[in-house]
Amino acid sequence: MSTMTLSRAINSGLRKALEDDPKVVLMGEDIGKLGGVFRVTDGLQKDFGAHRVMDTPLAEAGIIGTAVGLAYRGYRPVCEIQFDGFIYPGFDQIVTQVAKLHYRTGGAVKMPITIRVPFGGGIGAVEHHSESPEAYFTHTSGLRVVSCSNPQDAHTMVRQAIASDDPVLFFEPKRRYWTKGEVNEEITADTLSLESAAVVNSGNDVTLVSFGPLVATARDAAIAASDEGVSVEVIDLRSLSPIDFATIEASVRKTGRLVITHEAQQFGGLGAEIAASITQRCFYYLEAAPERVTGFDTPYPAAKLEDHFLPNLDRMLDAVDRVMGKDNSLSNWKGQ
Repeated sequence: MSTMTLSRAINSGLRKALEDDPKVVLMGEDIGKLGGVFRVTDGLQKDFGAHRVMDTPLAEAGIIGTAVGLAYRGYRPVCEIQFDGFIYPGFDQIVTQVAKLHYRTGGAVKMPITIRVPFGGGIGAVEHHSESPEAYFTHTSGLRVVSCSNPQDAHTMVRQAIASDDPVLFFEPKRRYWTKGEVNEEITADTLSLESAAVVNSGNDVTLVSFGPLVATARDAAIAASDEGVSVEVIDLRSLSPIDFATIEASVRKTGRLVITHEAQQFGGLGAEIAASITQRCFYYLEAAPERVTGFDTPYPAAKLEDHFLPNLDRMLDAVDRVMGKDNSLSNWKGQ
């Protein structure tokens, strides 16, 4: 057991994957000699060589297209997209090639490609460096979409993603890169399925669902709510596509109330799908309509305004108050 930051835990998981399978190769902008802009791949090119940890041109379509060719030849490429907003030049390759080839070939061709995407805000960066584009990919059949929230999951899930024969979008919460936690590097990758959600705080009154960067905030909200006598169960989705609805459903059948939070804008976001699906599954158990706490329906703002855009503790607690039927001061805000 070692104490690691989340970024170092991903580095450890990548190292383990490179050691275990000579067909694993890493590709991305500045990931080799520099070790990536967040130093997530630091030291890997030195130890495994430039033929396995490859610096690429600044061309996301080229990175993903090359990965498709490598996957055809039996390799397991791991592509780093430097920032979330840079994924769009590679969008066509991901949704029209990577997501479709297994289905199109009747299962004859597998696409074991992992696409690492640092995502979300909270680091004081400009737009295109702070976005949350996960809903574009959860809407695309043929892709797995996952997000880690803590160092242990970061280590284990990246290994699981690389071992998967399906293409995986691996969203890394960049503002949590420096969060520290205990990591067991010897833990078996099948301890918790890549598709499973995790109950990270047990409760009886409200179910609060989150993923990635907001799980820590959701846990803080649960602690704060307990001071007012409200018991909040916090669920870390981990997998955004497919979603572990069974775990959410079991919780909502117990609590009767649901709040979903994510950094992306509200309209058409993942929270809407969860709210609709759980309403269908748990309609007669719900004591209140599900609530969403999200970014606002605007482009991502300048860095000095991002604290107003991102869901925070107060907005989560306000949503908990609403589903509990309490008066609150924020209920008229749009985009929560």
